[in-house]
Amino acid sequence: MTLQQRINAFSELGKFLSQFSRETISQKEGVPYNDLFFDGMIHQIKLAQQSNGWFTKENVLFAIEGWANTLTEENLTKWLIPYKERFPKQQSAKIIAVIMAGNIPLVGFHDFLCVIITGHNFIGKQSSNDKHLLPFLAKYLEYAANGFKGRINFTEEKLPAHDAVIATGSDNTARYFEYYFGKKPNIIRKNRNSVAVLTGKETSEELQKLSEDVFRYFGLGCRNVSKLFVPEGYNFDNLFKAIYSWNRLMNVAKYANNYDYNKAVYLMSLFDLLENGFLMLKEDKNYGSPIATLFYETYISQESLEQQLLSDKDKIQCVVSNRFRESGIKTIVPFGKTQKPNLEDYADDVDTIAFLLNI
Repeated sequence: MTLQQRINAFSELGKFLSQFSRETISQKEGVPYNDLFFDGMIHQIKLAQQSNGWFTKENVLFAIEGWANTLTEENLTKWLIPYKERFPKQQSAKIIAVIMAGNIPLVGFHDFLCVIITGHNFIGKQSSNDKHLLPFLAKYLEYAANGFKGRINFTEEKLPAHDAVIATGSDNTARYFEYYFGKKPNIIRKNRNSVAVLTGKETSEELQKLSEDVFRYFGLGCRNVSKLFVPEGYNFDNLFKAIYSWNRLMNVAKYANNYDYNKAVYLMSLFDLLENGFLMLKEDKNYGSPIATLFYETYISQESLEQQLLSDKDKIQCVVSNRFRESGIKTIVPFGKTQKPNLEDYADDVDTIAFLLNI
């Protein structure tokens, strides 16, 4: 298959996914293979919800919307332009094993896309928390382009022979990954969290957008903001007002249970808290906050904060801010955009396409 054929297949998949959004699920004229896949996709969305209590219909459809908007021929072509000279004319396809997380819906899709678009063969080992959607979409791709058949596989058993590995997990599982896969070309990802830098000059609209970065997927993604950096004396009242529409999360039993449990732990430990009935703010130097909690830390100057963020860059996925700028920090994202990454926004700032083209 040529690169253009692979791009065309993924853009067809994007058109198929565009029929499934939070606003409506409806068939569109002219989408190939709808007779085979449309009803099946509705079923897979239901299965994803049933198998993982965190995968609400809204969040599953949000993830699907994101990929529907991203998988266009224009976006895919623009993304790959910088690599075009590095794509071999006659490529020897390697077998790439991808071990996926399951914290948010379709979290492994970008790795899947990178492997397939570079012409390699894919073996996926999915988390049991997110195992329904991707194999179904892979089957659609096989219909969109016959050349994919036999090159996309999933396994729940021990990984078969492979040439390289992309593995995502916790700091603990990363040690096992490094032990088992350290002798092969690899990308091994560990825990990372995202932070937001506030100055006190943010508008209500900006803070509302920030709430999307905090609460989307219940804060379970590495691109979700789990910590705020605020100037000394910062008043949280405007933030609490701006985010209040997310109080609907307390209607989700798993979120409400985590809120109640963590609040009880904090109160018994005599920690000082700010809270509004569905979110707790706790001053803490750590980056990874529990569900329904947002850590915060004060800073004295932007210069000192820049140095801190640079020294901790291996712990940080994104820095969210509309005003904070520093040339050494490459992952600054505007408010409201953390869960709408571009194709070139690689996890842990490791260029997956370059890695795959160099194997």
